[in-house]
Amino acid sequence: MARVGALARLVSVLLALAEGACATVPLASPQEDARAKTFQGSPGTALLYVYRNETVGYSIKMDLLLNGALIGQTARKTFVLAKLRPGVHRLQSVAENTTTLQVSVDPGKVYFVWQEVAWGFMYARSRLHLVDEATGKEGVLECKLVE
Repeated sequence: MARVGALARLVSVLLALAEGACATVPLASPQEDARAKTFQGSPGTALLYVYRNETVGYSIKMDLLLNGALIGQTARKTFVLAKLRPGVHRLQSVAENTTTLQVSVDPGKVYFVWQEVAWGFMYARSRLHLVDEATGKEGVLECKLVE
């Protein structure tokens, strides 16, 4: 019986450590998150949502670069929102690999990119996929806005 109690305590400690190992990124306020989830942009600009709604690689943060500049880091169940001028933009996700997606945007439109996470050799890898509006909105609604 003592072994069962010791095993239960060990499992509890391991679960607590695993939960503490989750990567965290600074999150926007609940009001900003709610506003972002209205999917309403400004005239003359496009909105680009990059979301990561998987739990794979939950302990890994991934940098997002837009045209070579850092726009944020994602962790599990988070999204980044960027307002863009019309034209072609280069989005990159940096993990074990660096993946690049060219996105051509028009003013007043909303675009969604799913940041897929997969296990690599030593670290998590990522891929970027431009997805349709219904899929993108569903994914973003599962996530929280990164500050």
